[in-house]
Amino acid sequence: MSRILLPLPLALSLGLMFLCVLEKPLFAAQSGPTEVFPVQKTAPVAVVIETVGSEADLRQQMRVKNHVAELSNGTMRFSEAPLGSFGFIAPQPLGMALVMQTPDLQLERVASTSNAYEIHKIADGNGLLVGFMTREAASQISPSERPKNLHIALYSNSVDDAPTIVAVPLNKLMVDRLPIRFDSKKSESPVILNMDLLTTANRKSTTGR
Repeated sequence: MSRILLPLPLALSLGLMFLCVLEKPLFAAQSGPTEVFPVQKTAPVAVVIETVGSEADLRQQMRVKNHVAELSNGTMRFSEAPLGSFGFIAPQPLGMALVMQTPDLQLERVASTSNAYEIHKIADGNGLLVGFMTREAASQISPSERPKNLHIALYSNSVDDAPTIVAVPLNKLMVDRLPIRFDSKKSESPVILNMDLLTTANRKSTTGR
């Protein structure tokens, strides 16, 4: 029985077409999400939620936006916390850690004080410090192309003067003073942390990475 010999270029073309037909179902079977949380490829920017609502509702909106869930353990170092999680830290330990540029933070699953700050560990391992700001100040921190460093005041809780919830990158904060009480006569009063929000992450990391 005689065999038909095809020219080499035609044979190669037919072979490639045959492989494409075979591989198509394989690629189709692998479609769909493969990660629980999307990985951010660049350094995080400040997050602002401009809607109006109760403090609890605004916090929940921020957690959904940043794709984080509460810690599973009572206390945990930031460096040991899983990606996509959040915890709390009291104002004084947070202030000391930021002033001293401590390489790690001790997070609590449940806030030990009503004026504790919330920390988010997002999908790429970076940390975001959650708090409240005036509407005017919040409008200045979100653009990634900010031309200069900003001096900001971040409240631990929502107050009339600061109703807008924000999340700012820990590795872009420069702090040289401890938080102060909004109402000096109340021990559980919301506190204010004054700091500089840098345009680039040119300070030591406080995230333990």
